[in-house]
Amino acid sequence: MQRTVQNELEDIRNRGLLRSTRLVSGSQAARVTCNNRDVLLLCSNNYLGLADHPVLAAASIAAIQQYGTSSGASRLVSGTMELHERLEHAVASFKKSEAALLFNSGYAANTGIIPALVGRGDVVFSDRINHASIVDGILLSGARLVRYPHNDYRQLALLMEKHAKGRSLIVSDGVFSMDGDIAPLAELVDLKRKHAALLMIDDAHGCGVLGAQGRGSAELLGVGSDVDIQMGTFGKALGSFGAYVAVSAELRELLINRARSFIFSTSLPPSVLAASHAAIELVQTAEGDRLREQLSANTRFFRSSLAEAGFNIPPGSTQIVPIVIGSTITTMQFSEALLSEGLFVQGIRPPTVPVGTSRLRFTLMSSHTHNDLVGAVERISRIGHTLGVV
Repeated sequence: MQRTVQNELEDIRNRGLLRSTRLVSGSQAARVTCNNRDVLLLCSNNYLGLADHPVLAAASIAAIQQYGTSSGASRLVSGTMELHERLEHAVASFKKSEAALLFNSGYAANTGIIPALVGRGDVVFSDRINHASIVDGILLSGARLVRYPHNDYRQLALLMEKHAKGRSLIVSDGVFSMDGDIAPLAELVDLKRKHAALLMIDDAHGCGVLGAQGRGSAELLGVGSDVDIQMGTFGKALGSFGAYVAVSAELRELLINRARSFIFSTSLPPSVLAASHAAIELVQTAEGDRLREQLSANTRFFRSSLAEAGFNIPPGSTQIVPIVIGSTITTMQFSEALLSEGLFVQGIRPPTVPVGTSRLRFTLMSSHTHNDLVGAVERISRIGHTLGVV
């Protein structure tokens, strides 16, 4: 018998995987209103607290007043606005690359870039827990997908010896969005050189946060000039919206001609472009340094406190701090109990993470105070003991 939509939803619900949205009032600040109560926001990617920064807001308003509210069409139809060009030049300077190209989101970037670079007869070597947008980009490309165990560059080396034929692309998250650890970029660079492969890093969760000036995981690990394709987003630490890729001038030209998500999408509007440009400038100032230092201090305290309380915290050093629980049901019970105690954190379940690794995914922001986090750890620990998680 043909399954109905109702059957599908019931099946999802019975497996503890039903998703729904929550209404949040206010900006993505440390505290928001959710379900009509004041809660501490512990699941936003607004890492540096820039989403309501007055400098970004002023830039956005000024752009609307001068350029209007829309770009009108794709850039190959109605032309590149000067704000597009200005932001791409700023990104290229920030990332120390020859050129940059804008996309409408990280998902649009990955599903456009990868099929533009590889196709049938080519091979893509992908970390097993790469973001879904990377996996979808590979599937759209028609290239052969070879997954390697998470961050295991030794196994990757063996797989490349066996399978690296034709054009090869190594692709990895810089910071893994559900685990919070960092890819072994120096080793990936060595392997791409050995096999004359391209290396692509999705640094959505490293941009603005990692490195001396926030240029991301490649800057942190000293390999910025050795990564062929650096993708990043404006909608996380940079407090705006959209995505970019930092590449050579030649690769940029290829993407303009082949990346379908670039060619066939109305481009980013003036308000977003101006806010993103302001963010790129801000993260390279003394204020950017201060925000990163505060985020780092918050991260160290929160990670160490949860580990000392006995929770299963995967190794890592970034602002993404998961508590791995396992059971989807217990994970969601934990999330609901925390919300009732004034802590807003999402439970992450399959297919976002592998079966048996459901977790709470905490994300720190520079706008969290020490007292915010002390109180949060106390409530997390108390509820964790009640549920038998620790």
